[in-house]
Amino acid sequence: MKVQGVPLWLLGIAFVLCSGHPRGLRRCPISMDMRHLQESFQDIQRAIQANDTFQNITILSALDSLQGIKMLDVCCVTRSLLAFYMDKVFKDHQEPDPHILRRISSIANSFLYMQKTVQQCQVQRQCPCREEATNVTKIIHNNYNQLEARVAAIKSLGELNVFLAWISENHQDGSAA
Repeated sequence: MKVQGVPLWLLGIAFVLCSGHPRGLRRCPISMDMRHLQESFQDIQRAIQANDTFQNITILSALDSLQGIKMLDVCCVTRSLLAFYMDKVFKDHQEPDPHILRRISSIANSFLYMQKTVQQCQVQRQCPCREEATNVTKIIHNNYNQLEARVAAIKSLGELNVFLAWISENHQDGSAA
């Protein structure tokens, strides 16, 4: 009788382990001091947003597009948006104020670190890109490309708080580290 109960017990353990495994695959935790990033942004937010000449237009399509991302797509969208900020926004923005430039450089360095973390997840095949994820990032790229590069960079920097909040919500395991 005990022999018959063991396979059921093993099956139950295997089910619990397998059900937890896919969830772990979807998550790509980023060990980053998000508080420091948010403080760096808050320090320059007013100055950046004061240069935004198109207040009624958004690049990140407000919070709705990012809030609709399913957990399975979080890594892919994060990877795409980090690349978007590194390859477009930070390169297209020309900042004359050295204080603001230092803060933006600090944020860019943090994004570079996060990119390396997300790339590790991709190497480990923990970062799939489904059609829904690529559609969201295409919309963001299209919004950006509809504006002149300098204007789009200012707008995207001004909306950085949306992306930072989304990263905190989706990649942190309850810690600020």
